Amino acid sequence: MAREQRAPRRAEENDGLIKKLIAVNRVTKVVKGGRNMRFSALVVIGDGAGKIGCAMGKAAEVPEAIDKATARAKKNMFPVSLLNTTIPHEVLGKFGRGFVKMMPAAEGTGVIAGGPVRAVMEAVGIKNIRTKSHGTNNPINCVKAAIEGLRILRTAEQVAAIRGKSVEEING
Repeated sequence: MAREQRAPRRAEENDGLIKKLIAVNRVTKVVKGGRNMRFSALVVIGDGAGKIGCAMGKAAEVPEAIDKATARAKKNMFPVSLLNTTIPHEVLGKFGRGFVKMMPAAEGTGVIAGGPVRAVMEAVGIKNIRTKSHGTNNPINCVKAAIEGLRILRTAEQVAAIRGKSVEEING
């Protein structure tokens, strides 16, 4: 009797998304019987063309936490307003005590950003940008501040459409 071969449980799907693991933390819950150890993972997902999402996942094992975070990040993806390979204007993203200032940069500058913020910029597809993190160096707060800053970006065309004016009136 021939046995059917099952596909591996954890098959990596190639969906064209850029997945970046930012941080893995071991968290402990103290209960009556002792300590329960679990892991939390922060993942950023982008398509490299202006869409990004980030999420946290928690599980008893690291790979499971990463999978949960990846699935949540896919659901949380949103479009970012870009201007060629940079951002349309300077913006300050805030989350908790973390502040990330993002400034547009000329072609050829590259991504000038520290650790977790660099991963966010690469995932969204920004090639030229200058950033500065203030307030905290906690990777979770830095990433969420950067995501919040990207969320409030608007191009001149979008602002003109919202206000019911032409781009020339907006730019002055």
